[in-house]
Parts: sequence; structure tokens; C-alpha cells
Amino acid sequence: MTVSVTPLTAGVGAEIGGVDLARLAETEFAVIQAAWYRHSVLLFRDQKLGDDDLLAFSRRFGDLDPPPNQENGRQSPPGYPDVYVVSNILDDAGRPIGALGAGEAAWHTDMSYLDMPPDASMLYALEIPEQGGNTWFCGMQAAWQGLSPDLRARIAGRRIKHDGTYNSGGYLRQGIQETDDPYAAPGAWHPAVIVHPESKAPGLYLGRRRNSAIEGLGRPESDRLLDEIWAHTTQPAYCYEHHWRVGDLVLWDNRTTMHRRDPFDATQRRLMHRTQIKGTGAPKAAV
Repeated sequence: MTVSVTPLTAGVGAEIGGVDLARLAETEFAVIQAAWYRHSVLLFRDQKLGDDDLLAFSRRFGDLDPPPNQENGRQSPPGYPDVYVVSNILDDAGRPIGALGAGEAAWHTDMSYLDMPPDASMLYALEIPEQGGNTWFCGMQAAWQGLSPDLRARIAGRRIKHDGTYNSGGYLRQGIQETDDPYAAPGAWHPAVIVHPESKAPGLYLGRRRNSAIEGLGRPESDRLLDEIWAHTTQPAYCYEHHWRVGDLVLWDNRTTMHRRDPFDATQRRLMHRTQIKGTGAPKAAV
């Protein structure tokens, strides 16, 4: 079969057709990798993957990171420490088998609170609720291109604090001291505008809004500027809303996107397995 690449929106994303990720030829992977650099988010429908298949495909992009430290610690299937479980399901003892529950997950970039965040993440759908739980992706390169000259000038050359206190579900990470002071919170300072190491295209790099701050500005001025940039960046024009089906795999470039999740009925099961590709370098400033 011939690999097809169909854009999902003008700002971000493409659906890849004609591939079985469990039996992927090198020529097919070359097409996928080129599409990934161009579109940042790739959707593969109707896949049938075990965790070994998921890991094999993930490792084509590089070394893997272990799961993040979430509200329940690091949650992995038995025997697969590089796979991270995202789920609201409870085991027979009433304990969560995964992280993030059934609530909303706010806009974020995966583990950007590290000095060297992961390059990419992928999420594979095993069980989904009847409705809700959609995942939104935002194209940060398109958002930068659409930013007004005034906002570009105000943010260019500055760094932003990426907080590691809370995860995207608003839960305090295991073993972390609670705080809402961005200057005291654990985390990393990254350039507000970064360059992609392969495509060389610039894009905004915001991380998440909570406990964020712009270096060199007082808290009120920093908050005002961040509010303006976030309002611009999360406009529908730069976003893609994904409605999950069992067998979907979504791969995203952590350096050029943010994502969020809609809440869903907590009585319905949602089970996803996720991997992430280790960072090959710290985010580098574009301007």
C-alpha cells in the first residue's frame, strides 16, 4: 500500500494512511518522519499494537524516557517500564492503574519543566468513553507566525518559567512541595521562542500557564503579557480536536505543539498507553 498524508487542519496535524505500524518498512518510516517534521502531529487509525509493537515504533524516533512522576507516581504495565498508563480505571483494590483520572487536562507541553524535555510523545487508545475525553493539539509554529508584531517584539529574546509542581490534571506531583509562586516552584527556564532542530522553523514554547512567569518582568506585567500570548495561541485557527477511536495512535512533536484533554464521565473507562522519546537537546532560542 502507498502511504498517504492528509492534513487535518491548516495549523497542525496530518492523518497517515496505508500503514501497519507493527510491520513498518524503512521506506514507509521515511515518509512518516518527513510528515512529522512538517505537520507536528500525526494520526494513525485502526492500528493493532501490543506494548512491544508500541515500543518498537517509538524507538524508531530515538531513545525513550521513563514515565513522568504523576499524582500516583510512575504508572506502567507490568514488565513495560517505558510505557506510561493514562487511565481513570481502578484495580480490584480501588487503586488507580494510571494517571490523570477523568477530569480536564489543561494545555501543556510534556515535561517541559525539565532542562531537556522529551522530543516527542505518542498515545495509543485501548479503551475510550462513549463521549468526552477528546484531545486538542495546538500548532506553536503557526501561532508564532500569526502573532502580532507588537507581541513578537515583547516576547522575543525572553525566557519563560516552566513549572513542575502540578501535572496537566492539576494534581500535585508525588513528592513535590505545593506552591503557586512561579519563582519558587521547581522547573526550568526556556526560551519563549525556539527553533526546531530539523525543520529550523521558529515556534512559541509556553509549557503550561499555571506557575508560569517571564524572566525579567514583575509578576503583574508578566501575567498580562502571558495572558495575551495564551489567548492568541489557543485560538481555534491553530488547533486540532481529536475524537478518539480504539486503535488510534497519535504522535506529536513536543517542541512544536501543546495539547489538552476534555473531561469525561468518570464512570466510563478510558485506557491509553503512552511512550515518550528522550530529548536530544535543550530547547534553543530562535529569536
